[in-house]
Order: sequence, then structure tokens, then C-alpha cells
Amino acid sequence: MLEIELLPPSADLALVARIAGLVNQVYAESDKGLWQGNADRTSADEVAGLAGVGEIAVAFVDGDLAGSVRVQRLDEATGEFGMLAADPARRGLGIGRDLVAFAERVSRDAGCREIQLELLVPREWTHPAKQFLAEWYDRLGYRVTHRADVAVDYPHLAPSLATPCDFLFYRKAFA
Repeated sequence: MLEIELLPPSADLALVARIAGLVNQVYAESDKGLWQGNADRTSADEVAGLAGVGEIAVAFVDGDLAGSVRVQRLDEATGEFGMLAADPARRGLGIGRDLVAFAERVSRDAGCREIQLELLVPREWTHPAKQFLAEWYDRLGYRVTHRADVAVDYPHLAPSLATPCDFLFYRKAFA
């Protein structure tokens, strides 16, 4: 049975490390070819800090870690989710979809009128994982609202890229 909950600020350090490992594993595959060398998405310290401010939700299947997502408030009207990761061994069970629904519910309950996510995509070629995610987010009701050139808008990240990339910003309004 799938259970999703916000990670408590006093989360077990072993669990925090497992969450960071899962996020890095998932992003290593979905970002393959975009970064030079090792480009871990997060660290146990970052996950612990985000859990400390109530921004990490975790999914468990029968008590085992199955996924996680970061949920934060950008401003009075907008929530955001990121660092979405579902255990690759459990693909097709709806864990990612349920984590997105949880992030939407948390944002809506906090009074937000919409929610945002960012998707890193290569500018000069089509990445299969990014194409899959773009189509998946579209099916979930998300629409691209703008595009940001990583080299221009996030110059500190540009030297680590293996190929020119953009961030696509997706938003979904709550009914």
C-alpha cells in the first residue's frame, strides 16, 4: 500500500541519505548527457535541510522508500514541486503521479492558486527521458509558460553542462 507523508524535521539520517541516493539515481538517468562528469542533484545535507523546513515528501510502499518530491511555496499564489523521484524498480505503479498529486494538494491547501515545475531540456537535440516527462506533465495538465536559457539565466550552472540547455517552466492552475 502506498503512503505519502511530509518528512519530519527530525528524520532518520539513514532515511535522508537513502532519499538523496534515490534522487541522484533517478536524475543521473533522466539527465544523462546533459552534464559533464558527476552531477549529483542533491546531497543528504540538502535533503535534511529541506526536511527541516517541511519541504520533502516521501512515498512508501509497504514501509519501503518508493519515492520523494520537494514541495515549496514560491510566492503567495504559487507552489512549486521539484526533485521528483520514483523508484525505478517500481515504475508503472503511479508513484510519480501520486507524488505530484500530493504536491498539488499541499500547495492548494496552503492557499496557492497554481503550481510550477522546471524541466531541464537540451536545446539542440531531443532527450528521450525529457520528452517522456514533457508528455507526461502535459497529460497531468501542466503547460509551458516560459523558457529560460541556462547559460543566460543560470550562468553558475552553464560551465557544468555538456550541451546547451534550457529550463522549461510548466504551470498548472487549480480549479
